[in-house]
Amino acid sequence: MSPATFRLVLLVSCAHALVHILELSFGNVEQLICDDFGIGKQVAGNLGACLRLPYGLFSLAAGWLADRYGAKRLLLVYLFGGSFAAVTAFWSPSLSVLFVSMFTLGIFASIYHPAGVGLITHYTTPENRPKALGYHGIFGSMGIAAGPFIAGLAFACGASWREYFLMLSLPGVILGVCFVVWLPHETYHGKHIALKDRQNPTPLDLSEDEAHWYSYFLLLVVVALAGIVYAAILTFLPRYLDQSGLVVSGTSPESLRVYLTSIVLALGIIGQFSAGWLAKPKTLEKMMAMAFYGAAPCVLWMGFAQGATRILAAALFAPLFFMHQPLLNTLVAKYVPRRRRSLCYGFAFTCGFGIGAYGPRLAGRIQSEPLLFSILAAMMATAATIVVVLWWWNRPDRFEPDPLSEEEALL
Repeated sequence: MSPATFRLVLLVSCAHALVHILELSFGNVEQLICDDFGIGKQVAGNLGACLRLPYGLFSLAAGWLADRYGAKRLLLVYLFGGSFAAVTAFWSPSLSVLFVSMFTLGIFASIYHPAGVGLITHYTTPENRPKALGYHGIFGSMGIAAGPFIAGLAFACGASWREYFLMLSLPGVILGVCFVVWLPHETYHGKHIALKDRQNPTPLDLSEDEAHWYSYFLLLVVVALAGIVYAAILTFLPRYLDQSGLVVSGTSPESLRVYLTSIVLALGIIGQFSAGWLAKPKTLEKMMAMAFYGAAPCVLWMGFAQGATRILAAALFAPLFFMHQPLLNTLVAKYVPRRRRSLCYGFAFTCGFGIGAYGPRLAGRIQSEPLLFSILAAMMATAATIVVVLWWWNRPDRFEPDPLSEEEALL
């Protein structure tokens, strides 16, 4: 990976960290919002879904716009727009306005993944792409873990949930300025986007135009199932860990539950790093199936765990589950042609985050934790089985001709 490519990957990965801080922001404060507005878990689930639904559904449009107008422009809209939505949440005088602000935040956050991931895959090769997306995933896990930690610090300093959203409006503005100054310029060649760095111009390899559409559309089913599990667990994870019974002297319950959430989610970095470092083009499907099969029993255990074992069950779930993300993003690039890559990422994230938006509603409606987590574990096992089918379809020996016998060779 050239220095110019590595710099681009790190810069875009910072935007990845921020988008996960924003998309999980509601989960970190949902209990405080419930207390403030006098609402229950079911209404809170609807409010969380109001953020996640546009976060997924608008990804398709964002992918199309990124292919047409360039990823850099779309990423700037996401950064400044997300900061605006966070300020709106801070100001919201009523529950209705808060619903609108969450919906707006979801719209702007939806831009990141098809634009950011598409930009990285355009600028990498099949050999270094898993590692680049591994770095990208590590930053995403850092953002997932940093959100609750920032919330805990804010609450420890006496901040309210409104002031927490105001704090979240600042990084987007700062990062947007960095994008304007440091992100390479984009030039257009037909339907392809090429990146030019002033110091290290690197032409793109436009040869990755082979399409495996049946594999891609089957992969979308996996994306949707993983999205539901992701949203259902993470939206209410602070509430889940709050019931562990752990007490730390000098730490308020509000801060403790988000600190625990931060520690658990930080373990996802292990999974992201391992997958990005170990994955090869021929092992992507195998590794992702193993990650899902490993995560399924952990999800089931979460439904039956009581007391402090809740922390352990969630801690085992995080690294196994988050292993799939760099693998999945690499598989999308493997299955679709380069010229349609951002659009296909947009469609994938529409399935993952759009259909995944049902996760908070599902978790809010099913009051029985054993039943809820049993359903989520079944989804994980189903996703793993589908990935095994993808491995079978795309195994290398399937496309190699059968060796000739001696008689056939002589003929």
